[in-house]
Amino acid sequence: MTDISGELGAMSGDAGEVARAAELHTEPRTLIQSLGHRGLTLATAESLTAGGLSSRIAEVPGTSVALLGGVVAYSSAVKRNVLDVDAELLSDRGAVDPDVAAAMARGVAFCTGADIGIATTGVAGPEPHEGKDVGTVYLGLACRKSEAERLGLRLPDGCEPASAGLGPETAETWISGSLLLDLTGDRAEIRAASVEGALKLVEDFLLTEPHGIGIATRVETH
Repeated sequence: MTDISGELGAMSGDAGEVARAAELHTEPRTLIQSLGHRGLTLATAESLTAGGLSSRIAEVPGTSVALLGGVVAYSSAVKRNVLDVDAELLSDRGAVDPDVAAAMARGVAFCTGADIGIATTGVAGPEPHEGKDVGTVYLGLACRKSEAERLGLRLPDGCEPASAGLGPETAETWISGSLLLDLTGDRAEIRAASVEGALKLVEDFLLTEPHGIGIATRVETH
């Protein structure tokens, strides 16, 4: 059974159905416009999707108004050395972990200078990895706290706040968390669902903005 709602909340079930459902809800052009309208920039950190997410976003002409760049971090060494994911966290938990996903998102936002980072890590198959079943995917999301406060943004429903791998200064600078996707399907379907789910997560994050914030309004006085 596939579970997807207006906001992500949770996504589970057949990967092909999840990908199609998320794609119906999210269009990269609209996402880029939403980011540009709010003056926000985005960067991607990808493990199992290996560049598929940034490629999907870059289908939109003029994407550079919001997409600053991305890192394909297939190995733990790249996660550690490029994205600054805590070495002890990686050693203790492995790469397929909610706090690792959040750290990847923070790391790519920091190293590119973006306001928002979105990350994918998981097991696309065909075999389990590091004790995690095929279809276990974590999407990481991070945003500079100053920008989140400016726009009144918060982590969407179902996105669990990061609880490990961040020091006091990091916690003061970023809001970050992760969302679990529990998927079934083949490798291509799981990767496609991860890409579409990541787009949907960013969209849901932007939709946590209170009504009226970030939208030009005119106040008349009499």
